Amino acid sequence: MLSLARLRVLRELRRHGTLAEVAKNLNYTPSAVSQQLAALEAEAGATLTIKVGRRLRLTAQGEVLADHADVLLERMEQAEAELAAMSGQVAGRLRVSSFQSVLLALIPQTLSILSEQYPGLRVDVTQYDEADAADGLFTYDYDLVLGEEYPGEPVHVHAGVDWRELVLEPMRLALPPEGPWSDPRLRLADLADAPWVLERPNLIFGRWAQNVILEAGFEPDVRFFSSDMLLHLHLVEQGHAVALIPDLLSVTEPARVTLVPLEGDQYRRLLTGVRAGSGNHPAIRAFRAALEQTYRDVTAR
Repeated sequence: MLSLARLRVLRELRRHGTLAEVAKNLNYTPSAVSQQLAALEAEAGATLTIKVGRRLRLTAQGEVLADHADVLLERMEQAEAELAAMSGQVAGRLRVSSFQSVLLALIPQTLSILSEQYPGLRVDVTQYDEADAADGLFTYDYDLVLGEEYPGEPVHVHAGVDWRELVLEPMRLALPPEGPWSDPRLRLADLADAPWVLERPNLIFGRWAQNVILEAGFEPDVRFFSSDMLLHLHLVEQGHAVALIPDLLSVTEPARVTLVPLEGDQYRRLLTGVRAGSGNHPAIRAFRAALEQTYRDVTAR
């Protein structure tokens, strides 16, 4: 009988291509990963991998088995979700990973709703800064992750992850309350000489912001690089920079800044992602419902 744990190793190998990356993601040693793959080949009675340079590539048999691994692991998630639903309770532990702006704006009230409605549910929350949070779903570090995408910068699509839209929110140009860059009639194209605070362009928000500014016809004079959106707001408030910020942050973290709509269809799409098959788990359904309620409450204030 094929081992589900070893099939999971095979799936990770198809995603990453090297023993070292698989070991890192699954908290194994590379030698342990190699042993698991060798054992799986013995169980399957087929050669599943072939070495190409420094990478391991799946053979045709390996690809077939990895496809089945995706299906089997999804069915396992479905089984666990159905069993949990049959208990009639929303309880246990849910591990959530999110980025800063959602943590600040939505997570505290979401947790309050859940603790009141489902006292038997424990929610552990981790802030992430990596470009791709879905990795934590595959490694079973998290059960639900928050994702974001921008025009031209879609969320990474993985087989085995189900994404669901939470909301589509506009992006804003944030200007200081006084000084040469405070006029609310200013548009993006007028800010070629302004100092900017941006996220680094290796991350999705920073890459989108750089592209939007370049499309406005100039290279931004970036004085500050940071992934801390609160720092962006405070630098603008004190007159040290201008910035692009999501509408949600401007609503929940009020600062003395001038907010200007961006021209064109510039938005951020917030999403929740879970392992395929787990979406009907009572804890996940409860969390998504509480998050949606929180967003409605926050934006109605």
